[in-house]
Amino acid sequence: MKPLAERLRPKNFDDYVGQEHLVGKDAPLRKIVESGNIPSIILWGPPGVGKTTLVHIIANLSKKDFYNLSAINSGVKDVREVIEKAKKSNLFSKSNPILFIDEIHRFSKSQQDSLLGSVEDGTLTLIGATTENPSFEVISPLLSRCQIYILKHLEEKDLDKLIDRAINEDDELKKIKFSIKERDALYRFSGGDARKLYNILELLSSTAINNEITITNQFVVDKLQENINIYDKSGEQHYDIISAFIKSVRGSNPDAAVYWLARMLDAGEDIKFIARRLIILASEDIGLANPNALLLANACFDAVSKIGMPEARIILSETTIYLATSPKSNSAYLAIDKALALVKETGNLPVPLHLRNAPTQLMKNLNYGKDYKYPHDFPNNFTEQQYLPDKINSETIYEAGQNRKEKAILDYLNFLKNI
Repeated sequence: MKPLAERLRPKNFDDYVGQEHLVGKDAPLRKIVESGNIPSIILWGPPGVGKTTLVHIIANLSKKDFYNLSAINSGVKDVREVIEKAKKSNLFSKSNPILFIDEIHRFSKSQQDSLLGSVEDGTLTLIGATTENPSFEVISPLLSRCQIYILKHLEEKDLDKLIDRAINEDDELKKIKFSIKERDALYRFSGGDARKLYNILELLSSTAINNEITITNQFVVDKLQENINIYDKSGEQHYDIISAFIKSVRGSNPDAAVYWLARMLDAGEDIKFIARRLIILASEDIGLANPNALLLANACFDAVSKIGMPEARIILSETTIYLATSPKSNSAYLAIDKALALVKETGNLPVPLHLRNAPTQLMKNLNYGKDYKYPHDFPNNFTEQQYLPDKINSETIYEAGQNRKEKAILDYLNFLKNI
């Protein structure tokens, strides 16, 4: 028997749940698909939010020939075979076929290169699905030929629709009388993932007694703990484990950090995915408390990309332990977020005249650059002058963190102020 998620996979936009910003009545993606003029597209979003379903709806509505490849088990040869089929199809039809590549972030550069010509000349329309940021994983020439659409985690109202549809419309689940007293545990364990929610409902339905089941939060927790292997089939704890890894490094616990690293490596996680998270951690959670952390994390990404497994495990372990045992500061993270909020609040404030560039005589006549003080002409390479726009000149954006490195930074800044 097909899994519940397959049995209930919608076939049109009206039955599709969630992603209203893309497929609502006047939403951009829906308009494009219904117009019949479908460009190459990349759908980016977490697992279980409807990327594959959306692709099948697009293919169904377009009436075009449809080819499906998975990046996990397809190579350049498979891509070229599809391209040849598409060329032959185009001889008999003006409608170029759709090639859907699931997990396109796993395609190598050479595999992506093999698609370029056919996407560019319109031999086929590419639709890729990815859980990873396409700007990191898809080569620039291919990315520039695709429109990117971002899918979000499903909200509670979406999950409610999925639950009600499952127990009222699925032929198997309709045989069971569901009494749903509480839903919070269903929301929490599914994490906005429709496939995970359906797996949970199937699991719970298998525990029905006399074809009746009462769902409470405690009941859901108990049954999932009893059946964790069933619940986590297909590696659905991916995001929970990377979250535990990040929080263990942030919390300065090297034992836990290396344990979660091992869990990811044992599950076959992409080592570059882990290395990228270490780079982000080095900036977001360690930052100016130990600037060398970013250098090491960046070197780690470069090294694991060159070396590969199994040796990459040692490089990842070294970097993880270094980051976990480094002093922590999120001052850089807070500073840029405060600055962005300030920009949003105040708009495009004018640059003070003395800071403006003056490449032409006209600009000089308008006093661009006039009265600018060149710091290197002064003792200690510093002189007091205004650098922020007038309206926000009194704002403090960077607040030094409570650590030795940033205390030294603060002491230096105070020294300059007192000159």
